Order: sequence, then C-alpha cells, then structure tokens
Amino acid sequence: MRDRILIVDDESSARAALELLLKREGFDVKSATDGESALAECAAFRPDLILLDIVMPGMDGFEVCRRIKATPEGRLTPVVLITGLSATEDRIKGINAGADDFLSKPIDINELLARTRSLLRLKQYTDELENAESVLLSLAYSIEARDPYTRGHCERLAEMSSQLGERLGLPEEHIKALRRAGIVHDIGKVVIPDSILLKPGPLSPEEAEIMQKHPTVGERICAPLKTFRDVLPIIRHHHEKFDGSGYPDGLRNDEIPITARILQISDVYDALITDRPYKVSFMPEVALDLMQEEAERGWWDPNLMDAFREMILEKQHNGSNGHGNGNGNGSKPIQ
Repeated sequence: MRDRILIVDDESSARAALELLLKREGFDVKSATDGESALAECAAFRPDLILLDIVMPGMDGFEVCRRIKATPEGRLTPVVLITGLSATEDRIKGINAGADDFLSKPIDINELLARTRSLLRLKQYTDELENAESVLLSLAYSIEARDPYTRGHCERLAEMSSQLGERLGLPEEHIKALRRAGIVHDIGKVVIPDSILLKPGPLSPEEAEIMQKHPTVGERICAPLKTFRDVLPIIRHHHEKFDGSGYPDGLRNDEIPITARILQISDVYDALITDRPYKVSFMPEVALDLMQEEAERGWWDPNLMDAFREMILEKQHNGSNGHGNGNGNGSKPIQ
C-alpha cells in the first residue's frame, strides 16, 4: 500500500505543485485548502504524513497541528510545518504545537523528498510497534475473557494502580508502565490450562507450580518490546511478598520494585471484592481490613497499604464505591 500524504495550503499553485511532485514519486496524495478541511481529511484519509502551511486564513497551521496531535489517531502522524517565517520563536511555537519537522519556503525539492521519506520510515516503525502492542493487549484481554469472574479486572487494575502511582508522585514513565501492566500483567496465563485457571478449590502442589510460572512466561512474551522495558519488572514480580515468601524470585522488602508492589496491592484488592470460582466477593471495607492484617503478617508493603486504603476510602466518600457485591467470609490465597 502506498504511503498517504496530505498537503494543506491555501495557495492553489503551491498546493498543485507539491501534489504533482509527490504523486510522481509514487505517493497517494490528497490536499486541503484550510484548517477545517484539513481536520476533516485527516479523519477520512488517515494520512501517514502531513505537509502543513503555517500562514492560512482562519485557523493557522499551529492550531491545526495542535488539534491533529491531540487526537489518538493523529498523535503519532508526522507533521511538517512549511513556513516562510524564520524567527526562532515561530519554530518554538511549532514545536510546542507538536510539529515533527520544518521546511522553509521556497522549498528545496531534494530536501522535501529526503525529509518526507525519513519521516515515513519512522512512521512505519511506529506503526509496527503499535501493532505489536495491540496484539499483546488483545491477547491479554482474550485471557481475561477465559474467566467470566475476571471481566473488567484488567481495566480496573490499570486505573487503580496508575492512580496510586500518581498519588505517590511517581514519574510519568512509571505511571504509564502501571497502566500497561494493569492490562498485561497476567498475559503469561496463556499457558495455564482452564482446569487449573478456573478450578473452584485449592490447587494441588503440582497445579500451584504450573500456576506460578505465569509471571516469568509473561515477562518472556513481552520482553521483545523495548517500550515495555518498565513493564517487565511489574509482570515478573507482582506475586512477590514483602517477607520474601512470594514468587518467582522470593524478593523481599525494597528488592521488589515499587511499581510491582503497587500493582500487587491493587490486584489483591480487586480479587477480594469480586466473585471468583473459589470465593464470593467481600465488601470493600472488609477487603481492606483483611489486607491490613496480611500487611501486618508481612505480605504487603505497609506504607503502600496505608496509602491504598486512604485512596479507596476517599473514592468511596466521593461516591465512587467499590464494586464488591457480596459479604463473603471465606477466601483462598490469590493465585
């Protein structure tokens, strides 16, 4: 499939010249005469690259660029601003709007083609990366769908974990990793048979050994993606315990990455307040009390437990109640 390029320029002669040149080079080209039509073409044409004039009547190129980059579909689409402006502040304004590159008028044809091909190569790499991430996320959701008791678990985990991370002032890259890990943390369960995954009673030692392989399997599945670098420790270590009795590495205390400890607490809480094959759901207050006892026993980070309890109770106070719908009093250790 040919790369798609959108030209946005209110000058018909400049627009026609660029369109002719790029079509001759084998690109699929469309054009727009102003900002509004450019945004409409972006939605319909889904360009791989946008050549955008800055000085236009009505909405200027800066604002068009800003709006394109604000959409999920356009945030990774390269935008080249074409300008006769040379002042540094105009380039800074373009960078702040999200522009990926600049071309000065009059346009040098060789420079235009070189920059276009370079940005399209980067866009192809980005698309491949996004496709790989999409496959992993789809796999994670399909694993969740195997168990009707865990419907919505991944989304809830991503939300709770990232909110706790923000509350603790973690860096943005850790917040992003927590969101991703919430979705893919159990992706290694793809190798667990349903007879074990959905078993209503306690697991045998042999079954427990199989179940405990899923963090390392999940880590191996996600390892090829460099963008998941900060996610891998969360996947591997979200079943460790603060006293060293967890798996797969028996880490203790601060040896366990803080992001893994955050996801772990969210995971346990969500398991307690939802129905599972081996237990009915607990009310949020009961679940928090049980987790507090487990923290005192040495399982969970007590400082994180305090912050998590505070966050959940605040959400309840503000009207966002927990989603538990039962008041059971029997449980099995979270697998």
